[in-house]
Amino acid sequence: MNHEPPFLPRSDRIVAIHAGRVRSVAASGGREWWDKEWETGFFKEPVAGEVFVGLEAIEGDAQADRVNHGGPDKAVCVYAAAHYPDWRQSLNLPEMPFGAFGENFTVEGLVEDEVCIGDVFEAEGVVFQISQPRQPCWKLSRRWKVKDLSARVVANGRTGWYFRVLQTGRVSAGTMLRLRERPHPNWTVTAANGVMHLRQGGDEAAAGLAACAALSGSWRESLERRAASVEE
Repeated sequence: MNHEPPFLPRSDRIVAIHAGRVRSVAASGGREWWDKEWETGFFKEPVAGEVFVGLEAIEGDAQADRVNHGGPDKAVCVYAAAHYPDWRQSLNLPEMPFGAFGENFTVEGLVEDEVCIGDVFEAEGVVFQISQPRQPCWKLSRRWKVKDLSARVVANGRTGWYFRVLQTGRVSAGTMLRLRERPHPNWTVTAANGVMHLRQGGDEAAAGLAACAALSGSWRESLERRAASVEE
């Protein structure tokens, strides 16, 4: 167990909470690549007051694609508030709100190279554990009508991550996040992204990440399939 040094006070907190039901988005009849009918739970709305955090989702939230989203290892999607200023400028979207990346929690004080797979956080008695980086899909690009946005997120590493829920309960925006355990300090979210998306460290690093006990099942299976294809 690796606790943060007591002489370094932190102010990590959930600054905004978002949830959204599945909705159908109709095509408008244009010829743009994004102008197609689609079904999604990507559009999140701010949640006022307390919200119940369950083992598979927060209250009022849903996913259209339950194969690739949601479930115990992806109960809560988390994104860093620190990334928003640059996205607003680079995408020329000055009004881009928190929740724009489909996250449930927008957090302050935490970014991908400072948190690790397996980190256990507590907020108002609710206990979370980082299970994997968030893997952005095509819906992010379609939502903001920026064709390469998902690829840009992967390339710059500002992916966010997922929490699994170890203890359910209620939280609200403004709640402090306190790091309780860090069992895998070498596997930052940034390092895990590098192995999965950029193949950094080669087969040895992929095997090491797959062996991380706290890693989500889907990422472990993907890395194991990669190793099997190399052997074949």
